[in-house]
Amino acid sequence: MCGIVGFIGNKNAKDIILNGLTKLEYRGYDSAGMSLYNTRYQIFDIYKDVGRVQHLIDSAKNSALSNIGIGHTRWATHGKVNKENSHPHYSQSRRFIIVHNGVIENYQALKSQYLKYSNFTSDTDTEVIAQLIETFSETLHVDNAILTTLKLLKGSYALLILDSQDPEKVYAAKYKSPLLIGKSDEGITIASDLMALVGYSDTYYPLEDKTFVVASRDDVRVFNLNHELIQPNFKKIELDHADTEKGVYAHYMLKEINEQPAVVRRILTNYYDTETSRIPKSLISAIQQSDRIYILAAGTSMHAGLIGKNLFEKITNIPTEVHIASEFAYQRPLLSKSPFFILVSQSGETADLRACLVELKTSNYQILTITNVPSSTLAREATFALEIHAGPEIAVASTKAYIAQIAILALLANSITESSIDMKKELSIVANAIENFLANESILTHVRNKLTKPNCFYIGRGLDYYTGLEASLKLKEISYIQTEGFAAGELKHGTIALIEEGTPVIALISDPKINHNTRSNLNEVSARGANTLHIVTSNCEEPEDEIILDTVHPLLTPMIMVVPTQLISYYAALERSHDIDKPRNLAKSVTVE
Repeated sequence: MCGIVGFIGNKNAKDIILNGLTKLEYRGYDSAGMSLYNTRYQIFDIYKDVGRVQHLIDSAKNSALSNIGIGHTRWATHGKVNKENSHPHYSQSRRFIIVHNGVIENYQALKSQYLKYSNFTSDTDTEVIAQLIETFSETLHVDNAILTTLKLLKGSYALLILDSQDPEKVYAAKYKSPLLIGKSDEGITIASDLMALVGYSDTYYPLEDKTFVVASRDDVRVFNLNHELIQPNFKKIELDHADTEKGVYAHYMLKEINEQPAVVRRILTNYYDTETSRIPKSLISAIQQSDRIYILAAGTSMHAGLIGKNLFEKITNIPTEVHIASEFAYQRPLLSKSPFFILVSQSGETADLRACLVELKTSNYQILTITNVPSSTLAREATFALEIHAGPEIAVASTKAYIAQIAILALLANSITESSIDMKKELSIVANAIENFLANESILTHVRNKLTKPNCFYIGRGLDYYTGLEASLKLKEISYIQTEGFAAGELKHGTIALIEEGTPVIALISDPKINHNTRSNLNEVSARGANTLHIVTSNCEEPEDEIILDTVHPLLTPMIMVVPTQLISYYAALERSHDIDKPRNLAKSVTVE
């Protein structure tokens, strides 16, 4: 959940690191730090403090020119948010400097066993790694000191390490947390996300677990933990630099909401050959041979999974369950005889899903990962992988990835059986419907008139209930309004006690069969003083409705219904002057359990 960038080469390391950290700030923004080599004094200077990357840019503006350095943005896991706990950390003599993403579960035991007489300046698990490397380096070569340390660590890590006695190398290591190597004629860049490599590297290589790297200006060597050389297979970076910029939009979230029609069309381009689906036949066969589908996910991806459950059961008649990954990993339910697993993750690095994947692989189950990052750990380690083609999603609150995940689940379900649905056509209609709404509808007035209280409720039935769960998550995570999504029929079973004068209740209505059921529930809350807002599709429209959306295929209504709720969240946060792209306490890629 932290951002890591390191560089060694023939260019100014500071610029590359700071630009990279700025791109990765969505991964963690409690503090930021950097270490650069000072050739005049022959030491590594360290700049770090609480706050955003801009603070680091200001504090390091007079730093010496350096061709080597490492940097970090932190999302706190061990120790308070303060300067002492910010990265980089260093060993007792300051010989070794380190940045770390992940969690070392046995750091207290390692302190007790190996570092009884070491002095610590922070409360982090990371500093233990630096101290161990220094302790072992007293009798071992640096490579072996690092490898010996790595073999003792339990948990997860992506590490960059500098040695003050050899300022011509950057060391790196990876287990569970993502780390990629980028190469160009100008040098070697190592980062936790591909976006930090764009503009500075021509090719990249995603490190495998339990690997160790020694990088110099014009060479990079990759080893396993037995110090045996591995031949990395570098791939061309296809990501466009413009994809990582906000362009004309005030925030990444607004940009990404407006990109959603293009994302749906990109999916159709990549997954259809004229009218024929390009979903691999081997994947289709594996699902057809299963007796139950299990969708595992977290947060927004889990809400997409709930829509996927409906798609699979309605189109394929295969029973489907949806589970929270962090619960499934350690409380596995009774499974069917021939299960098939679908792991849904925007980043492909979600730690809870990784725990599930590792456990499922021990039983040789067939696993599909649906992700936005084809080079991610989950994509590489699953039996099958499908890319959602959403492009970089930088705002912490996911929008276009959610839409893309549903589209992929719909395409997959439709490819498994002889469905009468022309899914290519229906998804094209969805893209047009989203585009029509974004072009014509203004949400800000509704936000100002309706969201006047510190709490809010979304209500709906069927698929609209699932959309309400996602809508409530978006509103709470960036506006900090306490929001809950409820099945409309459940209100009278307890929740209606929370309704008082002016309480905002937003109703989602897209199914004509249960249109009036939900409206009956709206009457119940209105009678108790609720301030209601109606979001409906045109086939359910009535005179009192405020937000009217185009009608799309009944199974795909969540893709259009969620869009106004995304904008409600955006404008609610904007009205409250919150940091929309980087909400408090959250980070984009959850790489720790």
